[in-house]
This record gives sequence, C-alpha cells and structure tokens, in this order.
Amino acid sequence: MTAQYPGYFISFEGIDGAGKSTHIEAFGHLMHERFPDREIVMTREPGGTSLGEQLRNLLLNAPMHLETEALLMFAARREHLAQVIEPALEAGKIVITDRFTDASFAYQGGGRGLSIEKLNELERWVQAAPQGGLIQPNLTILFDLPGAVAEARRSQVRAPDKFEQMDLDFFEKVRQEYLRRAKADPERFHLVDATHTKEAIWDELKDIEISL
Repeated sequence: MTAQYPGYFISFEGIDGAGKSTHIEAFGHLMHERFPDREIVMTREPGGTSLGEQLRNLLLNAPMHLETEALLMFAARREHLAQVIEPALEAGKIVITDRFTDASFAYQGGGRGLSIEKLNELERWVQAAPQGGLIQPNLTILFDLPGAVAEARRSQVRAPDKFEQMDLDFFEKVRQEYLRRAKADPERFHLVDATHTKEAIWDELKDIEISL
C-alpha cells in the first residue's frame, strides 16, 4: 500500500542513455506552470542530500560487493526520504526525482542479479511511512529503450561511470526488470517509447494527466 501525503511524488526512470534526463528539468517547469500554487522540488538518486551526494560518488565509481552496493543505495535513500522527500510531501509540494527505488530493482536486481526478495525487504524497511504503507511515487515515468540504442547514445556523452561501462547484456537485464515492475504496477507507471524523437516524447509528457 502506498502511503498518502498532501503532496505529489513523481519519479523518472530508465536505463542509462534512455533520455530521461533530457526532459526532467522541462517537466519540472511544466508542473510549476500547471500548478503555480505548489512548490516543485527537483532531486535525484543516489544523492539529493549532502550525505547522499557523497555516497553517490562512491556508488558510481568505487568497486564494491553487490550487497554493499545495495545497502549503500538504500542508506542514501533513507537519508533522502528523511531530509527531503517526506518533509516536502507532508508540506504539499510536488517532488520530482531522477530515479528512485525502481532503479535499485532494475540495476542491483535485474542487472547484477541480487535477490529480489532482499530488495523487497530493504524497500519495506527503508520506505515505511509513519502512517502506514510505503513511500512510493504517485507516478513513475519510465523511458523504455532497447539496450543497443541506449549504448550508442551513451558513447556520445561524457566519461562513463561504472554502471555506464557495463555491457549490453547487463542493460537488457536492467530494462527487462524495469518492464516487469511496470507490468506489475500499471496504475503507477507511464511507459514512454524512448525511440521516438525528443519532440514527440515531450508532446507525450505534456499530455500526462495529473490530479492533485
């Protein structure tokens, strides 16, 4: 059960190279225009807090055991929830995050092969809301793209982090776990075909109905 708050929680998800970061800032401006009485909080994972950003640097660059990686991801998330997300939702703000827990299931679970049940346990522990239920996005916009297309896009950008350096098989597993979660929770997910042009994707994002 998803915990209820006065605010609204949106996450952007997708494999590296799918194009979500291209649109997230503009989407934040769109939400400000559509809901001028609501403050918009833009954030990201891993990160979002001073501690989270320090952990982000470790997570994206330092080699570590898979379970250590998952635990640090959820440690950063616990701080993110406590310091940023939950207070903002309680205050009625709109929170837009570049990645949330679906990324942990996709990358550490689907890509790296960590037990989904272990991830479920971490999710239940870290995201438990005081009033009951789990702190989850009201809406998750998933940019879906074949791994080979995303790989070609990634090759055109900055120096890759340790995840962006992974092979095509890894990213196909990540993608399939994202799609599995989207199929299991269709009311929360909005699936975007990220093979479309930037203009077509933006037109689709503008048409998403959000009721506060």
